[in-house]
Amino acid sequence: MNDILQGLSQAAQLVITGDADLVEITALSLQVSLGATVIASVIGLPLGAWLAVNRFRARRFVIALLNAFMGLPPVVVGLIVYVLFSRSGPFGVLGLLFTPTAMVIAQVIIITPIIASVAHQAIRELWADYHDLLISLNATRGQRIRTLLWDGRRALMTASLAGFGRAIGEVGAIMIVGGNIDHATRVLTTAIALETGKGEFGMALALGFVLIAVAVLVNLGVHFLSRTERGSRW
Repeated sequence: MNDILQGLSQAAQLVITGDADLVEITALSLQVSLGATVIASVIGLPLGAWLAVNRFRARRFVIALLNAFMGLPPVVVGLIVYVLFSRSGPFGVLGLLFTPTAMVIAQVIIITPIIASVAHQAIRELWADYHDLLISLNATRGQRIRTLLWDGRRALMTASLAGFGRAIGEVGAIMIVGGNIDHATRVLTTAIALETGKGEFGMALALGFVLIAVAVLVNLGVHFLSRTERGSRW
């Protein structure tokens, strides 16, 4: 019990005083996860809208595949990225392994299906409402997609936030491709695992508090935007 109380006290002190290592780890976590979320959103949002608007032979299969990819095991993604960017891999010459860039790539692979799937669901509902109007205006496919993306921007922001929430809490893939190197690729989740293993519960708890705070803020943002989107539809 004394160890727990001492750890909580140390964690509170580290958070309040703004410990340099804590700030550095948090900043890198946000940099990696935000970067991955932006890239995944640029790919996933238009992809979700395109699947909602277009009809083609393999559409159902593609949607089913996209939904299946939402459950990709992060450690498998990390292993694939590791193999691709290792020295003997096809992209080893780039020297990206054990860098934040490799971590971003792994997170993009993990969260793009999530963002695209959520975007597809939101745009599909909008397309049902706007279908007749856009067809009557002879809008091109590009114009339809841009219109739906703009009108559904709140729901699409929710999709991006959901992807960010998944990225910020990910540990398996980035542990493999990042290596958890101090002052280089150490982020909140990997640092928590390391500090816990070392018995440094104060730092581990401080990192956990920050991670929980980020996750809560993201979930509050998703909840607020979802309510705003529902209210705007009535």
